[in-house]
Amino acid sequence: MNRFAGALAALCLAAAGTTAVVVAGPAAAAPACSVAYRVNQWQTGYTADIAVTNGATALSSWTLTWHYAGNQSVTSAWNATVRQSGTAVTAESLPYNGSVPAGGSISFGLQGTYSGTNATPTDFALNGVPCGDPAPPTSTTPTTPTTATTPTSPTTTTSGPPPAGCAGATICDDFEQQTGSTPGGRWTVGAANCTGTGTVAVDGTVAHSGSRSVKVTGQGGYCNHAFLGTSLSGLGSGPLFGRFWVRHTTALPTGHVAFMALRDTADGGRDLRAGGQNRALQWNRESDDATLPAQSPAGVAQSVPLATGTWSCFEFEVDGAAGQLRTWLNSAEVPGLVVDGVPTPDIDQQWLARAWHPALTDLRLGWESYAGDADTLWYDDVAVGSSRIGC
Repeated sequence: MNRFAGALAALCLAAAGTTAVVVAGPAAAAPACSVAYRVNQWQTGYTADIAVTNGATALSSWTLTWHYAGNQSVTSAWNATVRQSGTAVTAESLPYNGSVPAGGSISFGLQGTYSGTNATPTDFALNGVPCGDPAPPTSTTPTTPTTATTPTSPTTTTSGPPPAGCAGATICDDFEQQTGSTPGGRWTVGAANCTGTGTVAVDGTVAHSGSRSVKVTGQGGYCNHAFLGTSLSGLGSGPLFGRFWVRHTTALPTGHVAFMALRDTADGGRDLRAGGQNRALQWNRESDDATLPAQSPAGVAQSVPLATGTWSCFEFEVDGAAGQLRTWLNSAEVPGLVVDGVPTPDIDQQWLARAWHPALTDLRLGWESYAGDADTLWYDDVAVGSSRIGC
């Protein structure tokens, strides 16, 4: 009996020792990664700074994946290539930040839109291994999705954070993410009426910030319209604020030209246009050809020219409910480009000859000429939101 009891005790101790080893092994293993997802959000948009801490295995490249619980849509990113298909998001390393030592960290950021709630993702995985799982992630070579999984809202990397002054903007684009010769992503190229020899291209030689802008080679004549455009959906029904930097080569002419157009569904789908006439900035309403200011000497004197050979910051506010409009050039309000609801001779008296409550659905930047006037323009650091963005 004593020998039997001693053997049984020894067997129990051996079993207990084995169990302790099995349990302790996984518990001591480092998780594959940890993620800090920090959000700055406003009514319809957000930015997210994402910091990833690697586990015990060094990486030569990385891919982080997650799912959104709501209708979040990524519109731009920096320090990673980010693609979205439905609610699934994939962020891939770049050549300069793919190497991550054991215990090391990397960070990247993105900007997006949403409505309703903007919950933080909870299912992050690094190189296919869920964060918190002790299995080590392996190095991976980023792959491009096949046709069957082509992202519905693709975004790619920028060279750094979003342009300065974009805080609160729903649309914020400095074109650094453009990798082709023609603007893509949120932007489409063309004109609703007629196009000719005018061109729109990504330019890597001239930029207001970073290293890229969009160049519009605008030709003379009505059928040479050339624009890049984007939808304004998701911006709500309140006042609309826009800001972009523009540089051009030829002074505004005597004839009518436009370098921006916005579709107004409250005016039969006709355009609200900004451009020039009589060598000064003006707004024009396509439906009745009303101008702001009036094209009288006193009216034109209340506007300003657009300098050539340098970058200018053009800002505007359109309040559809109030039927008002304001314009700034290089942060200074232009008196002749204001609709304040009170008719002023030589400024907005003609404009207010009928009720005007615009509902704008898109933004197009480019060139259209109604005579023989041509120009070459560059656009950069475009932002649109529900409050003034500034230069």
